[in-house]
Amino acid sequence: MPAASEPTIRHPIDVSSATPLSAAPLDVEAALSELFGRKAVLSMFLLEDFPRRFVATVDNLGRSHAPARLWPVNPVGGRFIVEKQGTAEVISADNGQRYTPYVMLIETVDLRQAVEVYRRLYPLLQQAYADIGYPKRYFNDRLVDVIDQLLATPDIDGQVKVHLPTINGPVQPERPWVLYEFDDPDLQSLSAGQRTLLRMGPVNERRVKVRLAELRRLVTAGKQQR
Repeated sequence: MPAASEPTIRHPIDVSSATPLSAAPLDVEAALSELFGRKAVLSMFLLEDFPRRFVATVDNLGRSHAPARLWPVNPVGGRFIVEKQGTAEVISADNGQRYTPYVMLIETVDLRQAVEVYRRLYPLLQQAYADIGYPKRYFNDRLVDVIDQLLATPDIDGQVKVHLPTINGPVQPERPWVLYEFDDPDLQSLSAGQRTLLRMGPVNERRVKVRLAELRRLVTAGKQQR
């Protein structure tokens, strides 16, 4: 029985038959390139310290802020697109197009193969999770919890009102559009990952949720299904 101070592992990931990857960026690059294609990896991913970036971002997506400087991928290009609706501003339908390369990447990847790479990376991910402050917690449990939270993101088919908060002081931000907030306090209080899904637009949100649900099934299946 585990010690009372140590939480029980709820979603064990089987790594017994997986060939572990080293932390070397080239080894991580090779594994990800086999999965996503080298061109996509070089243009979208940040390989230096990838395990730490990955676990920190997964953890942060379930919290109020997910700093872009810690992401394992490059931020979405372009600026946040809004349009006027009377006296209010709403997220433009065109804003969802900014996310198209990432949504397509998620939709086209072989999720079984992705989980196989995840299993190979898992010892590094678990160590990175301990290093960022969770030495007695199991990273796959956190991944599943965050996926569940993302799947619970409310479905909103209408236009979503947003606003820029008041910026006091003489220095204005170079990229003010990253500061947009939701008018609805219930939406603004959602986690960083849930707010990101809403910014993607309802079509992209639904597409991503389908893949997240399948990923959840695979990472909670115990031994990898063949």
